Amino acid sequence: VAQNQQLNNNHILSVCGVSPYVPHRYHFVNKNWTEAQSYCRQTYTDLATINNMNEMKKLKNTLKNKDGNYVWIGLNRGNTGKWGWSLGGGNLKNVGVSYRNWSSGEPNNARAGNEFCVAMFNTNGKWLDVQCGDYCPFVCFDGKIFYFKYRLMNAQSYCRENHTDLASVRNETERQQICSVIQTADRNWIGLFNDSWNWSDQSSSSFRYWDSNQPDNYEGKENCTTLIMTEQGHWNDDNCDKPYPFICHEDKLILIQQKLSWPEALRYCRENHVDLVSVHSEEIQLWVEDVVQKASTDHVWLGLRHTCTLRFWFWMSGDFICYDNWAPGNGTEGEDCSPVERTGAVQARGDQQWVSLPENQTLNFICIKYEG
Repeated sequence: VAQNQQLNNNHILSVCGVSPYVPHRYHFVNKNWTEAQSYCRQTYTDLATINNMNEMKKLKNTLKNKDGNYVWIGLNRGNTGKWGWSLGGGNLKNVGVSYRNWSSGEPNNARAGNEFCVAMFNTNGKWLDVQCGDYCPFVCFDGKIFYFKYRLMNAQSYCRENHTDLASVRNETERQQICSVIQTADRNWIGLFNDSWNWSDQSSSSFRYWDSNQPDNYEGKENCTTLIMTEQGHWNDDNCDKPYPFICHEDKLILIQQKLSWPEALRYCRENHVDLVSVHSEEIQLWVEDVVQKASTDHVWLGLRHTCTLRFWFWMSGDFICYDNWAPGNGTEGEDCSPVERTGAVQARGDQQWVSLPENQTLNFICIKYEG
């Protein structure tokens, strides 16, 4: 028993340090922007959406040794400005859309209608919109720790090169943490900005990777976005009618709206795709939450199963559970195994937590479309 427990512990340790999750893969083709959008939607999922620096790095790696200087991505200019975080993310929970801490009378876009970036006062943590070309101290974030930098330079570029990104202030806890590291009462950059750009697939991602002095809307005709392969993958606004290579993305997760029992869902995924989805991290959970919103059932099957013989939960991918998101009263080791085995599903709405259900219930389910 002790030896088996040690083996189990070793296995748990081996899967808890998972690499960053990228929810889609990219494909490289060649047309103008509108034709490119149509092609991607017919053949894959859509033109490429980039949600964060991890995806940007993967995309740059995909483009190595490709011909040409510019390639289309799925970002195009809209009519209505909106606020988003430099850190990006494809889910509104990542963007922190509900938390705002504006100073009285802000945002006011006062200086020539050109205040599209945000600074924060250390004295009270309140925000104000300012021109993006202003120089202010700033706060970087590396996923765990905030770093104050008193430098007159491009704050976003510095943070992305040396940490993760400019700080997002998505809740009161983060606001207090940032205030604790700021060393001046003057204005300090945070990662909030305003723009009118939209992703082709309607993603809420606010991640941007513009080249210096871009977008500039040259001659008022540049409403689509290219990735400049000769400028380290930075972005440029361009005329949508130009013929460039382009990048499609293919979603890794697919919601199947058939109502099947858990064993039937498992068989369907393995015969038609790869497997039922395993949720190893909060990042994957966020993508699952996006996908299940279109479900026709109140719960959606995951690749999660309980073994009555050994009395624990595991993923059908063969991994033990490191990250979990159980609803209260669910996910206990001592599950009632009569009359049928228990399996795991996610709530399609509400808190979208995991629940334990008999495997013979019929629900929608999520498959993984490809490995890696």
